[in-house]
Amino acid sequence: MNVRTLCLSILYEEEASGYDIRRMCTEGNFAYFVEASYGSIYPALARLEDEGLVASRTEQQPGKPSRKVYSITETGKAAFAAELAEPLGEDMFRSPFLLFARFAHILPRELVEQRCNEFLERSVESRKKLEQAPKEHSCNAADMWVINYGRAVLEVAEQHFRTHMHELITMARAEPRKDAAE
Repeated sequence: MNVRTLCLSILYEEEASGYDIRRMCTEGNFAYFVEASYGSIYPALARLEDEGLVASRTEQQPGKPSRKVYSITETGKAAFAAELAEPLGEDMFRSPFLLFARFAHILPRELVEQRCNEFLERSVESRKKLEQAPKEHSCNAADMWVINYGRAVLEVAEQHFRTHMHELITMARAEPRKDAAE
């Protein structure tokens, strides 16, 4: 899935500005699907508008600059459904922590233990957010399926991490190395 499809998916459910779309991609219901930056969202919205898949209007805000609000057109809804019908790409999982873990053996043990504890804390917080989602947002059956899938993945990952975290800490260097610690 690409940023174009992500924009259409958000606009399928409600009107939004580019800023709103970015917020939903980082902290909202769409944060689990595709990563999108302002630098990719605004060009995608411009292309979608040029193609007649979305329309925009300028909305005045008291005490703030005006904002451009986008809505999906009927043609855009059909294009979105067609894009969803296309074969899916591979799921991508990227993790800065896994890169850190890959090189834990060159790092001081105290640092590895600290990062492990931080990672575990963030993982627990992510799971808690998913548990709160149905209480904070109105969810349909499809939303609940996605939330429950996310919960299951996070629970398994957390269980594995708790069971094997000590292995990562143990493989770290007992003595800090000057080149790895700085």
